[in-house]
Parts: sequence; structure tokens; C-alpha cells
Amino acid sequence: MKLGGRLQAAIEVLEEVEGRKRPVAEALKDWGRTHRFAGSGDRSAIGNIVYDALRKRASHAWRMGEDTPRALGLAALAFDWNHTADQLAGLIAEDSHAPEALTQSEVAAIEAKSLKDAPFWVKGDIPEWLEGTFMETFEDEALLEAKAFARRPPVDIRVNRLKADIGKVEKELSRFNPKRTKLSADCLRFAPKAGDYRQPNIQGDPAFRKGFYEIQDEGSQIVSSLIFPKKSDQVLDYCAGGGGKTLSMAAQMENKGQIYAFDIDASRLAPIVDRLTRAGVRNVQTRTPNEGALDDLIGRMDRVVVDAPCTGTGTWRRRPETKWKLTEEQLDKRVEEQQIALAQARQFVRPGGFLVYITCSVLAAENEEQIYHFIANNPDFELVSAGEVWQDMFGFDAPKPWSSDMMSVTLTPQSTETDGFFFSVMEYRPD
Repeated sequence: MKLGGRLQAAIEVLEEVEGRKRPVAEALKDWGRTHRFAGSGDRSAIGNIVYDALRKRASHAWRMGEDTPRALGLAALAFDWNHTADQLAGLIAEDSHAPEALTQSEVAAIEAKSLKDAPFWVKGDIPEWLEGTFMETFEDEALLEAKAFARRPPVDIRVNRLKADIGKVEKELSRFNPKRTKLSADCLRFAPKAGDYRQPNIQGDPAFRKGFYEIQDEGSQIVSSLIFPKKSDQVLDYCAGGGGKTLSMAAQMENKGQIYAFDIDASRLAPIVDRLTRAGVRNVQTRTPNEGALDDLIGRMDRVVVDAPCTGTGTWRRRPETKWKLTEEQLDKRVEEQQIALAQARQFVRPGGFLVYITCSVLAAENEEQIYHFIANNPDFELVSAGEVWQDMFGFDAPKPWSSDMMSVTLTPQSTETDGFFFSVMEYRPD
């Protein structure tokens, strides 16, 4: 397919995402299934246009004067792929599968290329109702932080210490030119590039099937390390989901101690079984959400990890459609769910043990406000300084996450070059 045809396909996918409120990954998969003639390079390029269009939906719509799928697709090629109006007109004219010719207003919009007079939320490509939150949270860095969530993300892998070391995996994947990162000692990164760049299929590599590594953003790797599970620990991963942090902790514990992986949603927990087997993990038990499933763990756990359900603002680079669907009502619902999760999880912590609270959000309502609300209602829990733990682990010269008081830390694409994550630890100190 030529670029004009790829643009038309991207517009069709955007129409599907917008019209039926579907996840981008699902809509792209269905498009590929019904267009078998499209090669892997075509599908990758179409996906890049769609994701680029949505990551900067606000600024693209501002520049084009409308936020239709066509306008967003054209804007992605003009402002992210750096095609001039003349170039776009040419690629459309030469391809019978391309969309209709540019209108005069579209040409004028593309040639103007200015966001000088746009409001903060447009320049930062965030929902308008979160403008104040970003400015309060990130202060003078607010615009840079917002813009970072609209960039293409890398693909990160975590080397599985149970089966390999980083040098071995680096050599295995050398043809893809992975780079080591600044923080996690187990992370290799495949950096994004502009245009129709296609990320390597690292899940198709034999080293992946052997369990030498897992796909995991460096931010997720870091917060897993900050949990600091000891080899002798009893750990409950209370919101284990697909098991990314469970697997990371198991490797840190060198298959010793015991981890209990639990999730209130059994379907989210399902993938963990195959992942544990592939990774060679032997110190994890899965617990399905049946009545009394965790009763034997009450008051016994050295560490209880609550990777809480959240708005997912920290993953906007990877799931940009969720950025524009998020509402204040959804935020309120997540806050309520987080409070319930913390209230339920606390009963499993032994005296002197630790309750770890993590989100993949950068919103204070889900993060700092949540833990201070918990402590106010549970005075037998005391915050441990996550900022000091960070300094001990990474030193003073490493990238620094956000922290208002050194008691918790917030990772972001701008500050730590990772997805957005919040991390805090509370010690149980009953009278």
C-alpha cells in the first residue's frame, strides 16, 4: 500500500474507534483481519497514523479547525510526520485508494502550523478538565509533562534473572539494537522513531519463548524493585492482574519465599499461569476470587502490594484513546475502588509488615490524596519515605521522579522517561 491508501485506512479505523467507542488495538486488529492484502508494514504504518492522531488529538483538532477522523489523520501526517500540504496533495493524487483531495481550508490549516494562541490543555494535549490538576501537580514543568504523554513510547523489556542476564539478552537481540536504560538494571529499550517506523517483533524471538525476558515498561520494573521483597518474605500481590509485578518480584526473590497472586477479577489473572511457567517461576501461588480464598493469609504477610485499579493516566502514550474518554465520574469511581482495595488489603499485613500502594496514574486524587486519606483512617499505618528509598537505590545523579514531600514518588515520561507510576509504602505499627 502507498501512503495515501494507508491514510484512508487510518481514517476508517479512527471512525470505528470514535463511532463505536472501541479500543484502538481492537479496531486495528479487526481492520487487519478484514483486509488480508495488507502486509505487516502496512498495518504498522496505519497503526502509527492512528496512534499519532489520537495522542495529539487536542492540538491536531485546534490546528485543523475540527476533530473528524479525516482531520486528525491529515494532521498526524502533517504535524507528526512532517509532510507539507503540497506533499499530502501529491500522495493523495497518485493513489486511487487515498481519501478525497485536500480542501482549501485544510491546506490553509496545514500551512498555518501554529499553536501560539492555543490554551494550555490544547498545547499539552490533555483533557480540558484536567488542565488545573496538571498545573497544580507539576507547576512550572506542567506543559513539558503534559506534552511528554503525547509522545510515542518505547518498547521496554525486563530481563528475567531466573534464566538470563542482561548481557546475554542484549547479545541475543543485538540485531534489533536495544539500549540499556538509566534506572532499571534489568531493562533493555527499543526506542521509537518517527513516521512509519516498525517496532521489532521481540515477542516472536526464541529468547522470549524461552522466558529470558518479559515485555514491561521500565516504570513498572522500577516500582517492582522499590517494593524490595526479601528472599524470605511472604508477599501478597493483591491486585496482580496479568502478573507483571509478580514475575518481577519472583525474580528479585530468586524463587525463594512465597508470593500469592490474587485479583478480584479472575479473567485479569488468567494470563499469569503461562507467564509463570515460561519464566521458570516456582515461588508463586495464584488465588482465585472465591469466598475465603485469602483467609489463611490474614495478618501473616510481610508485604501486601496493592497495584490499584486506576484511571490509567500514566499509560496515555500507549492507550491514547483513553485520555479523551476519561471523565470526572470515572475518576470518582476509581477513587472509591482504591479506598475499598486498601481497606480490604490492610488486614493481611503482619505487625511490622508493609502495605505498598501503586497506581499507573499521575493524578493526586488517586495518589497522594488517597494514601493520606487511608492513614487518617488507619493511624496504625505510617508512611515510609519512598523518596529516600529512591535515593538509596539509584543515587542522587539519576533521573528524579516527582515528590512533594519525599514520602511518595511519581514517575512520568518527562522526569524518568517511563510510563506514569505512583509508589508509596506504609508500615503497620499497631499499639
